[in-house]
Amino acid sequence: MPDIIQLLPDSIANQIAAGEVVQRPASAAKELLENAIDAEATSIKLIIKEAGKTLLQVMDDGKGMSETDARMSLERHATSKIRKAEDLFQLRTMGFRGEALASLAAVSQMEMKTRLADQELGTLLVIEGSEVKRQEPTACDIGTSIAVKNLFYNIPARRNFLKSNANEYQHILDEFQRLALSHPEISFQLIETDTIEYDLPPCKLSQRIVNIFGKSYQEQLAPCQEETALVRISGYLGKPQAARKKRGEQFLFVNKRFIRNNYLNHAVMTGFEGLLSDNSFPFYVLFIEIDPRHIDVNVHPTKTEIKFDDERAVYAVVLSAVRQAIGAHNLTPAIDFDADVNIIDKLANASPQSKEVYFEERFSTALNRSNLEHWEKVFDDDKKESPELASQVQTLRFDSAVNQPSDLLQEKTYFQLHDRYIVKQVKSGVLFVDQHAAHERILFEKFLNQSRNRSAQSQQSLFPLTLTFNAADFALIMEMQQEIEALGFRIEVFGKNTLLVNGVPANISSSRERDLFEGLIEQFKINQAELSVPLGENLARALAKRAATKPGQMLVRDEMKALVDSLFACTTPNYSPDGRPTFFIFELNKIETYFR
Repeated sequence: MPDIIQLLPDSIANQIAAGEVVQRPASAAKELLENAIDAEATSIKLIIKEAGKTLLQVMDDGKGMSETDARMSLERHATSKIRKAEDLFQLRTMGFRGEALASLAAVSQMEMKTRLADQELGTLLVIEGSEVKRQEPTACDIGTSIAVKNLFYNIPARRNFLKSNANEYQHILDEFQRLALSHPEISFQLIETDTIEYDLPPCKLSQRIVNIFGKSYQEQLAPCQEETALVRISGYLGKPQAARKKRGEQFLFVNKRFIRNNYLNHAVMTGFEGLLSDNSFPFYVLFIEIDPRHIDVNVHPTKTEIKFDDERAVYAVVLSAVRQAIGAHNLTPAIDFDADVNIIDKLANASPQSKEVYFEERFSTALNRSNLEHWEKVFDDDKKESPELASQVQTLRFDSAVNQPSDLLQEKTYFQLHDRYIVKQVKSGVLFVDQHAAHERILFEKFLNQSRNRSAQSQQSLFPLTLTFNAADFALIMEMQQEIEALGFRIEVFGKNTLLVNGVPANISSSRERDLFEGLIEQFKINQAELSVPLGENLARALAKRAATKPGQMLVRDEMKALVDSLFACTTPNYSPDGRPTFFIFELNKIETYFR
């Protein structure tokens, strides 16, 4: 039987390696930016076109390479950072495997220019599919410039799996932001299709955060510091009241390398325990400095996951640092803004009976307090009108229900429970409707129908709203502008990354324009990460969730009746768009079991 096992050609081996290292344009950007940082660059420029599919170029002013090093850098497992196996456990550089450039060259048309500081001429290399087409001296600046063109041009199947430009651009932006945050001492620039999206000068970390995320972050940052024999923690936390409904603005770095670690993220969230509303996530940028001997960074192809030899100890230090920062900088939100700020001084001189009355009134439920006030008013009015009646027995007369008008009977069948549920008597028992889930279902079907038929009505804004977004969100909005306008919004470009909102969907309060539009984009991205649905349906879901009546909102009888009637007119009334039940019936026979 002939031998059947053979070595793969280098070109195919490189393409297989590329499948692990280069998953999308953002992966290429990450590898090239990390190489520039390792080259001790002080200025790095990232240039992209068509979200990196057509062009992705990184230019730096680092040390550069000789002609031999430039050629060797394209070989698999060729690296300047490892000489012996023990070096793997003392790594402080970003890239070290020596796979990035070889993998990129295997799946793109690459052009490299590099020059050492003591050389008059640099080296030009042109590579296509791992094959070197040209190698010659060239005039260029000190440092290295690598342009990756037509990524996956020779693997059409992989290119077809790439997402939309807005989606791929968001991934590139994520990688750019992480590296810019972890190295504020380096100047970074991001240019997208001849437009400078970010121009970040060298600065301290707090200023870099503001430069990336906007001036609004200037007011919400609190420093976080902790140092032990094992680990050192530094960075910034955001205020609890500025927490958002989406993940993505949580940055954890170990020795300046961005990592994903659910265990340590849990430590941060535990530090915020009791301070955040449901499903909210705080902003944080935290750096962990630890001896490389205590970690293993070589456990994942993208190097975003690492192992600690004592993870529980690191968890404890992170939790302690977060709690100390929250306490030291008074990040705990006020419980009651109406409270008398001088109450402590007043109570100090009060009698024990007065203190008891104060706390009884202050912390009794709003329902009991309001009922007490109403009863006291009734008795006060009676005494004012006729003092002698206070001592007389009152006769109460209950009319038969059959003698009452039918509309009064109907009115009594609707009421609101805790401003969250609509309760109505039905033939088989009692109907309970979740007002938020029900309204979300109603709006979803309405918006989806309007989007498909292009029949949405818009109400003109008296004072158009100006909104500024980050570069990725703005690109996303521009990509789906027609679908957004099909829902009833009227928008136009008003400068760099800025929109003018001239109209919103009809029957939505104009006072909520900002929250509604920003919430629509935020919810759309959350849905996009969790669901695989068409663009129009995703937008309809997102808008319905943000525009629906919230739990805690008081409704009058007509609003309750209209909501229930509209719910049962839906094609799928039983569930909200995300699968939550909208109602249930508490049947009479079930009720009877509680009285036997």
